[in-house]
Amino acid sequence: MEIKITRAETLKQKPDQSSLGFGRYFTDHMFLMDYDPEQGWHDARIVPYGPLTLSPAAAVFHYGAEIFEGMKAYRRPDGQIQLFRPMENFKRLNNSAERITLPEVDPDFVLKALKTLLDIDRDWVPSLPGTSLYIRPFLFGADPFLGLHTLQKAIYCVILSPVGSYYKEGLNPVKIMIETDDVRAVRGGTGYAKCGGNYAASNRAAHRAELKGYSQVLWLDGVERKYIEEVGAMNVMFQIGDTIVTPKLTGSVLPGITRMSCVELLKAHGYKVEERLLSVEELTEAMRQGTLKEAWGTGTAAVVSPIGELAYAGEKYTVAGGKIGKLTQWLYDTLTAIQWGKAEDPYGWTMIV
Repeated sequence: MEIKITRAETLKQKPDQSSLGFGRYFTDHMFLMDYDPEQGWHDARIVPYGPLTLSPAAAVFHYGAEIFEGMKAYRRPDGQIQLFRPMENFKRLNNSAERITLPEVDPDFVLKALKTLLDIDRDWVPSLPGTSLYIRPFLFGADPFLGLHTLQKAIYCVILSPVGSYYKEGLNPVKIMIETDDVRAVRGGTGYAKCGGNYAASNRAAHRAELKGYSQVLWLDGVERKYIEEVGAMNVMFQIGDTIVTPKLTGSVLPGITRMSCVELLKAHGYKVEERLLSVEELTEAMRQGTLKEAWGTGTAAVVSPIGELAYAGEKYTVAGGKIGKLTQWLYDTLTAIQWGKAEDPYGWTMIV
């Protein structure tokens, strides 16, 4: 399929790289293509960034027919731009599409389209330490009528945003509250899919946590309300004794690409890693006994984020003295060095644009 390119007549002024924040600025162009059963995916195009025109009856507005991904492009020291495991993101996008019954995309074509878009907007990829170009592919149902039905029309879009740290704390430890009332997802539901509904379900608890001074909530499973699952914007890992424990992917936890990369890195360097059910009782006991050495979140946006405090059932527990631990720092340094092209990539994870 040909990709039609319409360039912006006027280019935006680029923001100060030292104060980017997260998701506040957008590049000059975006990618779009449409789907219907007769033509399949068609009309692939790169156009100036701007509003989309949709029917008020579009399925995305009424039934949450939407999925998305989070990726990044990194500026290497030699000035080149590279991606990190992009095919894993497109594989997960299709897994999400299957769950929501949206049309799947051709991973090779959408990778080609992304590279073309990045080449056009390559001057937007920042170069200051800790900055990157966040990539947001998303796919949604656009059927213009209200009856509940199998989706027929869809739109796939990619927008780009230069970013700094996801959390205002940067790499400083964040405070997390374990949620005991609301649930995010259940097995058999959409927890493993990256869809907007999961995040909408998280908003109330996240707001309550924010009012109490916490950055995010840590979710328990939705059935027994007993097992640790994930943080609102990240997967989560704990060093208990000499073992790294991360919640098992049971269908209600997002299979994070950064999570997978951390597990592979840790195992490659001889660490014992367990992907298993971890109860909140086991975790709080480890905090009381002092065997919880470190805790951190993993995700594309934050990369690796140390957890300095956990709150549960009215108790507050300080982790690693409220500082970033040695293992968390090593993971962050090792992973980001590969992502930004500052170190060799022995795993074949990166791809030059």
